[in-house]
Amino acid sequence: MGTALVYHEDMTAARLLWDDPECEIECPERLTTVLERLQQRGLEQRCLRLAAREASEAELGLVHSPEYVALLQGTQALGTGELQTLSGQYDAVYFHPSTYHCARLAAGAALQLVDAVLAGAVRNGLALVRPPGHHSQRAAANGFCVFNNVAIAAKHAQRQHGLHRILIVDWDVHHGQGIQYIFENDPSVLYFSWHRYEHGSFWPYLRESDADAVGQGPGLGFTVNLPWNQFDPELVLVSAGFDSAIGDPEGQMQATPECFAHLTQLLQVLAGGRVCAVLEGGYHLESLSQSVCMMVQALLGDPVPPLSGPMVPHGSALESIQSVRAAQAPHWMSLQQQGVAPVLSPSPRSPEGRPSPLLPPRGPEFKAAATQNVAALSSLLDQLRLSPTPPVRTAVALTAPDAALALPSDVLCEEGSAPQEETQAWARPHEALAQDRALTALGKVLYLLDRILDGQVSSGIAVTPASAAAATLDVAIRCGLSHGAQRLLCLAVGQLDRPPDLMDDGRNLWLNIGGKEAAALSMFHVSVPLPGTTGGFLSCVLALVLPLAYSFQPDLVLVALGPAHGLRDPQAALLAALLRGPAGGRVLALVDEESTPQLAVVLARVLHGEAAPNLGPFSMASPEDVQSLVQLRGQLEPRWKMLQVASETGGPGSG
Repeated sequence: MGTALVYHEDMTAARLLWDDPECEIECPERLTTVLERLQQRGLEQRCLRLAAREASEAELGLVHSPEYVALLQGTQALGTGELQTLSGQYDAVYFHPSTYHCARLAAGAALQLVDAVLAGAVRNGLALVRPPGHHSQRAAANGFCVFNNVAIAAKHAQRQHGLHRILIVDWDVHHGQGIQYIFENDPSVLYFSWHRYEHGSFWPYLRESDADAVGQGPGLGFTVNLPWNQFDPELVLVSAGFDSAIGDPEGQMQATPECFAHLTQLLQVLAGGRVCAVLEGGYHLESLSQSVCMMVQALLGDPVPPLSGPMVPHGSALESIQSVRAAQAPHWMSLQQQGVAPVLSPSPRSPEGRPSPLLPPRGPEFKAAATQNVAALSSLLDQLRLSPTPPVRTAVALTAPDAALALPSDVLCEEGSAPQEETQAWARPHEALAQDRALTALGKVLYLLDRILDGQVSSGIAVTPASAAAATLDVAIRCGLSHGAQRLLCLAVGQLDRPPDLMDDGRNLWLNIGGKEAAALSMFHVSVPLPGTTGGFLSCVLALVLPLAYSFQPDLVLVALGPAHGLRDPQAALLAALLRGPAGGRVLALVDEESTPQLAVVLARVLHGEAAPNLGPFSMASPEDVQSLVQLRGQLEPRWKMLQVASETGGPGSG
């Protein structure tokens, strides 16, 4: 199973036929430039290419009124003047004689992608479409959008495939009010929109774009304006807009291309990896094309470049997250358990009579900022080109040869070992490494570690004897730090103690899951008990482990599953999958040979880019686990700023 790319060249036919500065940025080059970049990077060739089909009138009718569909059908016969007049009746929309055909192809592409994913023909994919769709409403075009492609795809998944839980994630810089209106009464669709609002002063200037819009009727709590694992979706649809990307004239934001790869990778742990992305906005051609490439890389399972810059959340972001959490708390037990502040007062409305252009004002300050952003984008892209993907994505060193039969065909079964003299030198201080079996396993670990650090392998898994697990981990840490790792994160699970003479010099962060109590012995030495419930485990991972990992910005992650580690295979897989992001995919997992026979195989699959297995039925975190995490985060927040985000979102089951 791979990644689908759905496209049709006819979607480039529609273009603006008159002067309109507001609409001219929605142009055919948005698709052609992206496709060219995907081809240049060799990404298109790795995808299953599907030619988009037109959505039928019945399929359009899942969301849109017959009268509206008929109106759009009639535009095929209109002249330029008539098209301009009709376009003027809507907000930031233009029509072309080919618009109806293009828009039916865009909706049909989303339907084809959903069908391919749910039939098991592919694992995930991208529908490369225009016009976009998330602003379109039942009987109105809006914001360049004609038919609501993602909403139609969600309705189709419900009707034709019998799905009961669909997550729609909308990361376009503008609120997708069309999707919200369509599903605000439907508890089977969880709509999560992350958009620019500016207290109502950013397009589309809607009161219902604020955090306290949480759905209506049976759908209360299923509209989230800022995902929840508690929802456990069967399918993830992404309204993939890239107008928040650096250099974009629309959003005037600074999200770098690799941000979208990380967002995609995080979503792939949901719904068994069934992620269908549909293009929405994005109007800086270079930034758009690079961002799409990053997303496709993540869909293909490639390691993604680590995030650059300081990992410090902005105050306004924390305020927004707190508002969302407060508004959602009445509808989600996981947030009620944490305890939240009262619902904040709604953001003030935008001034009455305000003009509503889609594009913000273009003064001298904007032009200077845009020039600076384009220069920053050019520098960033140069850096990304210097980080090629390793030739081997995943390598394993197994003690049971039969286990290799269950591995993906392109996972390398590593037979190499470090030179004997080097292995013996590292082993000499440890009595537990004196036995031949332990020494042989250590040689394989050192060999894998060197290949990861020199860029030949992205990630690896090695099996170690239980009696030598702690000593092997100690050597791996020291070897990693001496062979080029500048910052090494060690996640130790089970009966593994931190090496006593490991220095707190800021180069290594030790995080132990399975300790006797929650404790921060230093800012670089953290211990937490293994939670006993699914909710407690998720809260520990999402509200502690992941924020710490992103704050630390490691260039190597060691995951050590030692004796009596206590993790079920799906839990270990989720940990490994999520920790691919912070270090750009450079993860070495050390597995105690007394673990389940299939654990090394499961880890190899997720490090190779496959989805982690489902955790099973959700159960709430215990009050003791919740309180321990709250106290631990409080101790660590002064040093690790991303924990401030966890403090705002950190209910068990939040994603």
